[in-house]
Amino acid sequence: MGAALRFWLGLLSLLAFALPAPAAADGDYYNHILFDNSLTPNNDYYTQAQGVHPSTLATQEGRIPVETKLFFTPPNALRLQWRSVTLGSWDAEVRAMSIRNRPHDFRGGALYFWCYAPEGIAKADLPLLRLLDTNHNFTASVQMGSFSKDLPPQQWVQVRIPLREFTSASIHPFEVQRLHSVYFSQSASDDKPHTMIIDEIKIDDQAASSIPIQAPTNMRAQGYERHADIRWEAQANEDVQYFVVYRSTNGKDFEPVGIQVPGINRFTDYIGAPGASVSYKVAAVDRSYRQSEFSDAASTSTRPLSDDELLTMLQEECFRYYWEKGSHPVSGTTRENVPGDDRVVATGASGFGIMAIVVGVDRGFITREQAIERLSRAVSFLEKAPRYHGAWSHFMDGSNGETLPVFGVFDDGGDLVETAFLMEGLLAARQYFNGPSAAEHSLYARISKLWETVEWDWYRRTASSDALYWHWSREWTWHIDHRLTGFNEVMIVYLLAIASPTHGVPAGLYYSGWAGQSEAAVKYRAGWSGTKQGNHYENGHTYEGIKLDVGVGSGGPLFFTHYSYMGFDPRGLRDRYTDYFVNNRDIALINYRYSLENPGRFKGYGLGAWGLTASDDQLGYSAHAPDALDDNGTITPTGALASFPYTPQESMAALKHFYRDLGDQIWGVYGPRDAFNPQNNWVSPIYMGLNQAPITVMVENYRTGLIWKLFMSNPEIQPMLDKIGFKPDVGNQKASSAATQKH
Repeated sequence: MGAALRFWLGLLSLLAFALPAPAAADGDYYNHILFDNSLTPNNDYYTQAQGVHPSTLATQEGRIPVETKLFFTPPNALRLQWRSVTLGSWDAEVRAMSIRNRPHDFRGGALYFWCYAPEGIAKADLPLLRLLDTNHNFTASVQMGSFSKDLPPQQWVQVRIPLREFTSASIHPFEVQRLHSVYFSQSASDDKPHTMIIDEIKIDDQAASSIPIQAPTNMRAQGYERHADIRWEAQANEDVQYFVVYRSTNGKDFEPVGIQVPGINRFTDYIGAPGASVSYKVAAVDRSYRQSEFSDAASTSTRPLSDDELLTMLQEECFRYYWEKGSHPVSGTTRENVPGDDRVVATGASGFGIMAIVVGVDRGFITREQAIERLSRAVSFLEKAPRYHGAWSHFMDGSNGETLPVFGVFDDGGDLVETAFLMEGLLAARQYFNGPSAAEHSLYARISKLWETVEWDWYRRTASSDALYWHWSREWTWHIDHRLTGFNEVMIVYLLAIASPTHGVPAGLYYSGWAGQSEAAVKYRAGWSGTKQGNHYENGHTYEGIKLDVGVGSGGPLFFTHYSYMGFDPRGLRDRYTDYFVNNRDIALINYRYSLENPGRFKGYGLGAWGLTASDDQLGYSAHAPDALDDNGTITPTGALASFPYTPQESMAALKHFYRDLGDQIWGVYGPRDAFNPQNNWVSPIYMGLNQAPITVMVENYRTGLIWKLFMSNPEIQPMLDKIGFKPDVGNQKASSAATQKH
């Protein structure tokens, strides 16, 4: 038995004082945890630290250093090293991690945290603490030593401070539910160096007794090139706080390497090299820190992977988002992000997820029968969910279909763009699940009915309108007044609206709306882009040595080349302006060359580090693009990886860089995390429903063209293309076909 394992078991058996109470559900974890682990190895983005002379505080880039050898929740903790001197000061802030669509809602009656002093610290020399909420209200400081004995050397101790001890010191009352930060700061000026490791900071209640929790079962481990994927089964139990994953390299000594929150029975252990033989065990830990028995061991080895195998690995791991935690258990549709608000499912992401599920069946990740059951459940949900002249809202409650106005009071109606993304996926699935069984016949017919009941023509607003509109609400009608104008992600809306067999719009809207030249269209493009280049749809300017036929400015974020083209196959087709496969390839190459040039001199850009597109970032959700206004150093893996059909060599270089060079930071249970920013030492804590499926689907289109073939085989598609006037682009057919290949 390894030293770390012996330490853990000994510690867990000794805990007998007041401890946190059980959470209500797995999603409740983030209503308690302020810090458990850092996603970056040197310093933690969600911290800030400063020492004022003559006092000192060890910092890295103005943040608290990460401790990787001593921790309570593996694999790391935070390290405070200070010297408190009269006339000086120091302070260290630990902020709650920001998660999209999940406002701070901390629950509990006390602040808890674990601390470890390598050489011991007298309680009189321990720091002060104060709390800050999201409205910048704060508390008076409290003495840590008032709630702790002297810290013994080399022993983990949990400190509990009742929240009633923190009194408001701001002009408005401090609200613990909106907790933003915990501050540690100078107390006694003893002019001595001290080191204290802190870990697992939380707001919680005192624990009640609970029955012993069961050990995880059915352990499995699968080795890839640089990581192992560990899976298990666990009984639903609200007393489980997390799972601890242990690794052994000799089959005997197991060391803790990470934790996993309840509700995700999977863990990615990034080992870093092929040729490693490893074994794993997993144990559950309850909120009284009692550990279950160990699971059985599961063993595997890492090995070199070919390019083909890397692609399959990537597709499967991104697919899992839509099959596991990213799939709502009631509706079968796709959650907006994980972690996040578990209620919120996104209509467009659900369409993308449907295409990913089709790939999952074709690649053997799941069975055809499993997919039919999941899609039938999703279709049942969509049949019952509120519709607004046939369109679904952007966001719904996955339990009951209720419209969720995430973007504000006026966002309470139909969203035609999200509906188009959903139908793109449903129509591809309709063609795939078109077999002789009764289940497939039923699914085909039900999807057809959903398709035929979308009132695309209603979203024209008036019979004389030259464009389609994004939103309509029963209460607010056309208040949002968002005209759909290209070039951006909405081409598929016009294609489907013209293709509709029941509520079609005139083909001329493609040129007056999507590619419109009207004053409204010109102002729209210039308004969102800040440039006049491409504001008449055609562009003609040269960027990074590439002439761009169509697009605003240098082309915009890369999702413009993905979302409409996951189903619609642009190869060898030309409208009045361009061949969109070639144009999309040019936008991707501009994005790639811009990242190589790196005019903003951001850290981390390079040959394999590119992909500027919409994603989570440090300040929320942002559409990153290759221009000074929209580039802040954030790299989004889906940008490069979903561009495989356009830039296979550059995208493969990105995959290998993200996985082989950065995998210890950005690779997780659902593949690459949503985004990262090396300049700011930030890695996104989430996966997004909009961003994982384009990787799975567009890689498949690169390899076999599967989703393209399915979508284009719908009987409504070719007549629509003929009405618009798409023609074969003979000159570019060979080039676009050569860019994709069958694997």
